[in-house]
Amino acid sequence: MKRLASLLLMLVLIVVAVASCTTPAEKPPAPTPEPPAEETPAEETPPAEEPAPAEKTKLKFAVQADSTKALEEIVKAFNEKSEKYEVEAIIMTNDSGQMHDQLLNSLSAKSDEYDVISMDVVWAGEFAAAGYLEPVDEFLMENNWLPTDFNKGSMDSGKYKGKTYVLPYFPDLGFLYVRKDIVSEEDLAKLQSGDYTYADLLEMAKKYQGEKETRYGYVYQSKQYEGLVCNLNEFTGNWSKLGEGLETMKAFMDAGVLPDDILTYDEGSTHTAFINGESVFARNWPYMNGMIAAGDQVVKSDQVDYAPLPDGGTVGGWILGINTASANKEGALEFLGFISGPEGQKINATVGGYLPGFNKLLEDADVQASNALLTNPGFKKALEKTIARPVVPNYAEVSDLIQIATHKLLSGNGQLEETITQIETLLQ
Repeated sequence: MKRLASLLLMLVLIVVAVASCTTPAEKPPAPTPEPPAEETPAEETPPAEEPAPAEKTKLKFAVQADSTKALEEIVKAFNEKSEKYEVEAIIMTNDSGQMHDQLLNSLSAKSDEYDVISMDVVWAGEFAAAGYLEPVDEFLMENNWLPTDFNKGSMDSGKYKGKTYVLPYFPDLGFLYVRKDIVSEEDLAKLQSGDYTYADLLEMAKKYQGEKETRYGYVYQSKQYEGLVCNLNEFTGNWSKLGEGLETMKAFMDAGVLPDDILTYDEGSTHTAFINGESVFARNWPYMNGMIAAGDQVVKSDQVDYAPLPDGGTVGGWILGINTASANKEGALEFLGFISGPEGQKINATVGGYLPGFNKLLEDADVQASNALLTNPGFKKALEKTIARPVVPNYAEVSDLIQIATHKLLSGNGQLEETITQIETLLQ
């Protein structure tokens, strides 16, 4: 028993001795602290990209080529201003007859290839009667415009069965050229007032014929062509006094104040006679003034003045309308209002030198500076008194028959009453 106890005691002592000689386990090295992480700046949100502008709706404008920069500038100005529409000018042939047929083929097929079309003033009746043009009366009211805000003859050219179908692009007109170095100041003032008759003009033609080497008292267009219709329109007060006008034309012929070959006279014959100093008075269009201003003719600008014709001058030029088949009528109307309103018309006048169809521009200083005619009281009066040719569905046919009947009478081969009846029937 003692022996067992001794053994246990020895075992305890050995364990204690071993424990006291043992090196304590080394603590694992403390981890090296990592440098504090740099703060990553918060990602900046890139600015939101502006949405790409919506693509503009294309508008097609059928128009003849312009020898000036006016058309180009009008289209550019509209495209910069409009938020929804962009105009493309479709340049058509400068042969008016071919252009008419090309437009007619497109419109009669109810094609939407053109939204806005330019027209010779005599086409509107035909196109409106066929239902190819959109009326613009409501559009005028929405813009607080009246037909009287625009050139009268141009507007009348596009009025059919009580509705208005056009606005002006640029007007042209017939008026009286006067040799002011021959005619007295009193007679010139009377002519420029517009308060005179063709009988008065005939008496003046007789009075001054032969002065300063002139040969004729009066020259105008009397050949059997469209120019004869324009002159008959003027002599008859826009067809209101047909018999009187025809008699007056015959009286001019019988009085000996016209060239013997007046029945062959067109615009070219007229300007040749006047600018070469052969006639005291001439009825012609504005283009002749440019020839006089060139200064290389017998008659110079300081020898010439202007006056309205007694009952108004036939309007020419171009007008604008909306294709009823257009898929973009809202945009077409926006462009129509721009090109016919003050902005487009001012560009047309100042850049292109065209006569304005928006009447308020006649008093605009920039517009007046672009065309010396617009500061002349006689010419301004003429521009206010423009008259339209017949607005009928078959104008070409009507015009041809009026020419034939009138020319026959003036040549001495027709009877007055028969001619009146023929023309009245045509106008109905």
